[in-house]
Amino acid sequence: MPRKKGKSISFDAMVKFFMHNYEIPTKRDVEKLMARMDRLESLLTAAPAAVRSRSARRRTTVPAADAVLDVIKRSKQGLKFVDIQAKTGFVDKKIRNIIFRLHKLGKIKRHSRGVYLAI
Repeated sequence: MPRKKGKSISFDAMVKFFMHNYEIPTKRDVEKLMARMDRLESLLTAAPAAVRSRSARRRTTVPAADAVLDVIKRSKQGLKFVDIQAKTGFVDKKIRNIIFRLHKLGKIKRHSRGVYLAI
C-alpha cells in the first residue's frame, strides 16, 4: 500500500522558518530600528544646551599622564612611587605604565630606585 504524502510546505513558509531560526532580521524589524534611531536623534538634537555642555566638560579632563607629571613637577626632591599613587589615586599598573612612558619620552628621570624627578 503506497504511503500518503503529507501536505507540501510552501517556499514562503520555509524562508520564514529559516529567518526565524537563524535570527535574520526582516524588513519590518529594520524599519522599526530606523524609526527608533530617528526618535533618538530628534531627542538628542532637542536636548537643552546645559546637558550638552556638561558632556563637553567631561571631555576636557586632564589626561592621566599629565596628572602624574604635574604631581612629580611639584616636588623638588622627587617623589616615590607610593607618594605618586597616594596623590593621584591611580592603581599600580596604571602608574607604572605612565612612568615608563614619561621616562621614555624624556619628561622625567629616575633619581634612584622608585624616586622620580621631572626634567
